[in-house]
Amino acid sequence: MPTPARIHVAHALHEVFGEGGRVPDIWDRDLGEDAHLAQALLGLCLRRWGRLQAWVKPNLKDPTRGVPLGTRVALAMGLAQLAWLPGVSDHAAVNESVELAASRELGFLPHKGLVNALLRRAAKDRSALAAELDALPPALDRTPAVERALAAALAPHGAEGELEVLWARLQKPPRPTFRLLKGEVPEGMQPDPELPGCLHLPEGESFPRPWLEASCGMVQDRSSQALLAYVWDRPVTRILDACAAPGGKTTSLALRHSGAALTALEVHPKRALRLRQTLQQRGLEAHVIQADAAEWLETASGDFDLILLDAPCSGSGTMQKHPEWPWISHDDLPRLTGLQRRLLTAAAARLAPGGLLIYAVCSWLPEEGVAHAEWLATARPDLRPAEVWPAARVAGREASAGATAFFRPNPIAWEGEGFQGFAVERS
Repeated sequence: MPTPARIHVAHALHEVFGEGGRVPDIWDRDLGEDAHLAQALLGLCLRRWGRLQAWVKPNLKDPTRGVPLGTRVALAMGLAQLAWLPGVSDHAAVNESVELAASRELGFLPHKGLVNALLRRAAKDRSALAAELDALPPALDRTPAVERALAAALAPHGAEGELEVLWARLQKPPRPTFRLLKGEVPEGMQPDPELPGCLHLPEGESFPRPWLEASCGMVQDRSSQALLAYVWDRPVTRILDACAAPGGKTTSLALRHSGAALTALEVHPKRALRLRQTLQQRGLEAHVIQADAAEWLETASGDFDLILLDAPCSGSGTMQKHPEWPWISHDDLPRLTGLQRRLLTAAAARLAPGGLLIYAVCSWLPEEGVAHAEWLATARPDLRPAEVWPAARVAGREASAGATAFFRPNPIAWEGEGFQGFAVERS
């Protein structure tokens, strides 16, 4: 029987390629030390799925025939281990993949012999296998959705010719970044030279779990930290975090504006409960409301001096962290852009005179960001761009020196998730 780590990986691959869904956040729960192998293997299969399938096809007796998903998963997992995981033995890579192929739930029993034959042949020279796979065109691992997202990421910076450079960067698993909440910087962690309070964990250093459990710091992407490093000197007494969970940005708002009344909205009951617990553990106060943000904004009363709307989006800027993004269904983009516009409309209506509204999405697609800014400028002439970010750090080529109202870091030079956003203030 395959190890639990490999079974978990196979289930995750079936979820992506069989259902068009995302890898669940807790897919590797309870794996213990085997989680490292599972994470490495799943990442390799997702990031190099196209070339793994391209290697298999000409090695079939009839390359024109379709191959069941269970066979493709078993072969991809076996090949990835043989090519790129030298710590895995030939026997484990081959035999456990064969057992996956024989599984009624995860494989295709008639192809057990096929999987065995192809993997045993590949195992005879693992270095040659890796060289063959690495030599295949990187574009095999990209879908039309990826090509469009990469082009959208590069266009605002005049870097359209750097697509392969960006793609190569996105194929490397991201390094976690952290936010210092209190106390001293833990030994072994390095401060970010651009963002005060942002910390990096050098390669080889152990994950700072005790420090995090003591609520001295939190994991927070570098782009999120830069987004909240806005420059705004007007009085802030009422704040709304419209889409708050898991709570990193809520935490940053509470620390930055410690005297303000902070309201945080979250639609999912379990996530809202977790948000309350997280804030309590960190010694922070906020009024957490479990509600649909759009409905609440449209029906509740009162206004706010500062509104953060980190809206639901396609997540195209997160494909480094979520390598399944190229392969999942993106049919819901029209629904998402409609929801984003509805949220913006409702949030703008709740902005107090002189208040600041920050809109952001972890996406590069223009219809999820800049298109909304252009629409809002026409729909709400009482809102004007607020230049709250340093242009040299987060702006596209159209920005002047000094500050900018647009948040669009150059993905070639920027280490962090792909974000875009804009800030407006009410007259």
